[in-house]
Amino acid sequence: MSTLAVIAIVVVVLIVIALLISAARRSSRRKELGQVQAKAQHDDVDHHRERADESRTEAAIAEERAKRAKVEAELNEERANAREQELRE
Repeated sequence: MSTLAVIAIVVVVLIVIALLISAARRSSRRKELGQVQAKAQHDDVDHHRERADESRTEAAIAEERAKRAKVEAELNEERANAREQELRE
């Protein structure tokens, strides 16, 4: 073989190796990006679940306050009726 043919083969081999390395890096970056995106989506789901739990807690607290206010109103109504009954006697 001539020297030029050997040099051409070496250059072609080096180019092929460079292309393979480039493709491997690209594939690795895509995979890493996919993992980051999947993690971000899972974090988003977790965030929405936490917000839902917070909303449920706030609703339960509001419901408890409403029950207490209702009981207090009923107690005040009973007191008013009792006072009114005392005044009639």
